[in-house]
Amino acid sequence: MTDNDSDQKQRVEDYQRVVLQYEQLDEEIDNLLMAHQGRSDRMSPEDHARYRTLARQRDELYNEMRALEQLLLSDDE
Repeated sequence: MTDNDSDQKQRVEDYQRVVLQYEQLDEEIDNLLMAHQGRSDRMSPEDHARYRTLARQRDELYNEMRALEQLLLSDDE
């Protein structure tokens, strides 16, 4: 295995890890919303703060996923 193959394998593993984290956060957000009839304006202040924190973390993971995708695609070329 070359260094490039090893780097590519690591990037794929990193991407898979980030996708799993994203999906977990997304499910947690969905569950929180479902517990409040799908509306954040019905949440307690504590739940709303939790919702905003989870959404921010999910957004960060989404951006990380896109950056890793670009690295993986550029390596393919």
